[in-house]
Amino acid sequence: MHERASNPRPSCPQSAWLNSASLPAFPTLQANVEVDVVIVGGGITGVTAAYLLSQAGQRVALLEASRVLHGATGHTTAKVTAQHNLIYDELIRHMGVQQAKRYYEANAQALSFIRKTVKKHAIACQFEDQDAYVYAVTDEEARKLDKEWRAYQTLSIDGDLVGEIPFALPVKQALVMKRQAQFHPVQYLRRLVQATVDYGGQIYEGTTATGIEEAEQPSVVTSDGFRVRGRKVLACTHFPFYDGAGFYFSRLHAERGYIIVGRTQKPFPGGMYISADSPSRSMRSITIAGEPLTLISGEAHKAGQGEDTVKHYEALEAFAKEVLGLTEILYRWSNQDLFTLDKVPYIGPLSSGHKDVLVATGYMKWGMTTGTAAARILCDLVLERENPAAGLFAPSRFYVDPSLKNFLSQNVNVTAHLIEGKFEAPTRQVEDLSDDEGAVVNFHGRRAGAYRDAGGQLFVVDTTCTHMYCEVNWNHGDRTWDCPCHGSRFSCRGEVVEGPAKEPLERLY
Repeated sequence: MHERASNPRPSCPQSAWLNSASLPAFPTLQANVEVDVVIVGGGITGVTAAYLLSQAGQRVALLEASRVLHGATGHTTAKVTAQHNLIYDELIRHMGVQQAKRYYEANAQALSFIRKTVKKHAIACQFEDQDAYVYAVTDEEARKLDKEWRAYQTLSIDGDLVGEIPFALPVKQALVMKRQAQFHPVQYLRRLVQATVDYGGQIYEGTTATGIEEAEQPSVVTSDGFRVRGRKVLACTHFPFYDGAGFYFSRLHAERGYIIVGRTQKPFPGGMYISADSPSRSMRSITIAGEPLTLISGEAHKAGQGEDTVKHYEALEAFAKEVLGLTEILYRWSNQDLFTLDKVPYIGPLSSGHKDVLVATGYMKWGMTTGTAAARILCDLVLERENPAAGLFAPSRFYVDPSLKNFLSQNVNVTAHLIEGKFEAPTRQVEDLSDDEGAVVNFHGRRAGAYRDAGGQLFVVDTTCTHMYCEVNWNHGDRTWDCPCHGSRFSCRGEVVEGPAKEPLERLY
């Protein structure tokens, strides 16, 4: 399935993760329902929370707009680790030693929970203990590793500073965190889905939550007009489907990353690796259909911004050929990650006025670990149990440094792209497009987005994002229209691929 590098068509991400872990289909909600807890979002947080709460005797309903586990969870590189690149020195400086310790412990406990759950249910999910390395190839990043190593020592993290890693890279030094893990997330979560159903949990697919009606108990409203009422609502969608005056659109930004999986001449030496330098590079082993392969990811950038996205796949391919002896690419896909102002996820009450609506979002690139930690925190909040990390992750927190600086820079960036898009005058016409090409064009005197597919069929949409009216850009690598302001994504036909947008682009042709 290797394609010419000048125009690689990414494989469906399900080819990598989901085909080997088929899931049962669940019905679409077709009536009003009343339960104890309503969970919106069928990724790792929603599924794990449903599993835990149903075990605790709660009546649970989980709503998923598409298919369970077919969203961000199916796009992940699936490292299960508390080593989140260079984070602990920064947390100590901005939040203090105690909060940094809580961050580490929450993620270490999430890893321990996954390890124990795999053993408890005898889940065949390729769970493997692996040491996690972050490496530096420049003196500047090596100095940051020295600071991070001192943070490890302060927090009593089991790790070490080493001088090399087993790759042909000019590494200055590397920091290792011992006994972390990797796994197949869908094979693991499929078993939790079944256990949730066995405990009496209700799961509804093809059921899009559009809002919340607040009364004595909140009700989730679906696009079909049905309501699911519960004592608590957990918003576990990638981007919160309901804002509730939490202004999450101004406190989160989206980054896209790229992944290739392929055969290499050199066997993978074990371990999980990520570069401290930019552009980012991440490597781990992976097994698909019994064949050992290598997964390489990186090239992160703000969603909807930057150069032609195909170039990111090409850069990863060039790196993999040089370092690993890549011989064939079997799968390509991209994913999207949300970042908070201070790099710590938002987990807890949606806002000060919404104590019965809880949210979990902003996992950066570490969703398997922090998503599990989030599920555990949310469950403790629902069951009114003490959780020492709840204050650290509370969405209402605000650390002046770095939150204020990042808040200002992110929203200046959004404003700049909003204005730039509105004043951009397209120079291309629909007639200029070749097959399998998309671009912003002049269509009957207005700005529009056009894509002509490989068979010559033309699709034209209004380029104004339906979330907050920024102008979307064409993503050549994934054949989508991406919003540079808040990360919404739309298909070439205008359907919503990823929020926060809820409505499709207007279709013009």
